[in-house]
Amino acid sequence: MITKDSIETAYSFLHQKRNVYIHSSLDWQKDDIELAIGSYVDDMSQELYETIADGRSDFLRDHKRFQNDIALAVERLEQML
Repeated sequence: MITKDSIETAYSFLHQKRNVYIHSSLDWQKDDIELAIGSYVDDMSQELYETIADGRSDFLRDHKRFQNDIALAVERLEQML
């Protein structure tokens, strides 16, 4: 069961990190954000992750797709609120 609290927590965390990520020009900062989010999704509700990942096991974990994934994750979580 996905709780409203888990959605709100994930949304707040990912939304804040996305905003920093998209405005950052520092590669090390973007890498740190990717690592932090990778660690976060490892510990988040598996059901919530699977819902926002839409079946992709590398969602928010693929460096090449990260910017698109973070935007999509925030959008999907916002729709769930």
